[in-house]
Amino acid sequence: MRMLINSPGTVVADALRGMAAAHPQLDVDVERRVVARRDARGSGRVALVSGGGSGHEPLHAGFVGYGMLSAACPGEVFTSPVPDQMVRAAAAVDGGQGVLFVVKNYTGDVLNFQMAAELAEEEGIRIESVLVDDDVAVTDSLYTAGRRGTGATLFVERIAGAAAEEGAPLERVAALARRVDEASRSFGVALSACTTPAKGSPTFELPDGQLELGIGIHGEPGRERRPMMTAAQIAEVAVGAVLEDLPDPAPTGGPVLALVNGMGATPLLELYGFHAEVARVLAERGVPVARTLVGNYVTSLDMAGCSVTLCRADEELLRLWDAPVQTAALRWGR
Repeated sequence: MRMLINSPGTVVADALRGMAAAHPQLDVDVERRVVARRDARGSGRVALVSGGGSGHEPLHAGFVGYGMLSAACPGEVFTSPVPDQMVRAAAAVDGGQGVLFVVKNYTGDVLNFQMAAELAEEEGIRIESVLVDDDVAVTDSLYTAGRRGTGATLFVERIAGAAAEEGAPLERVAALARRVDEASRSFGVALSACTTPAKGSPTFELPDGQLELGIGIHGEPGRERRPMMTAAQIAEVAVGAVLEDLPDPAPTGGPVLALVNGMGATPLLELYGFHAEVARVLAERGVPVARTLVGNYVTSLDMAGCSVTLCRADEELLRLWDAPVQTAALRWGR
């Protein structure tokens, strides 16, 4: 095992210490595992809290900041944070207008956020929750009932965060978050397995010359295994699967937001080449693209591969997407 770490047992704490040193605008509680905006509680606006297992960076802590999340709760690698973390995060950033929990559809996350919502409400904090379930590859997997939550989490956190920054009430922010989730679909592909620090070896076997279609962000199995394909062929499969399940556009048409996401070990040279094929397939199918994001945003440690996420967007969603954002991993307009 070759990893840039001190030990498997301290990898999350060490990463949080590094984040605190790199981003002094954030409050990073290493011991209790909460990353929060310094100005959230006094803002008088709705707060957004999300979280999940570590290993998907920059999701979620990298999206804490102006125009996005108020706080994030990092769990151990590929392990849900616990309810106490979530309650602490909600209490740290609640400005009196309520808190929206953004929850990816994995069983541990769902159960722990539900318990946290009950505990937070007992402390007088108003809570709304939105479940992100955008992955079209499989349903009822090892980790979840229903579709898995993947790349659309970024769209939900960004657009709902922009609405909260503008002063929208909790019910409106939650409704927008659910609308984005309902309008989004994703599909992922693995070219290699990932290696967790605790295990020290690949999480699954992927023979040379093969790839896994429909992979999850924890190394869960996908739809099928095939011999290695070209970027153009992968784009045909991934975009086709997403469009097959994506809600139909409004009668007036409508563009999409597009995320071409790396799984952690795929360089931008390859991701941009892959995006060229994604853009080609979308153009051939008559799907206009309003905005595109290319890079490593919702990752799976050192997995090589990619995912495609599309979201049907109207003028309101595009306006909120374009609004200023300033986080460790996403920033424009400020």
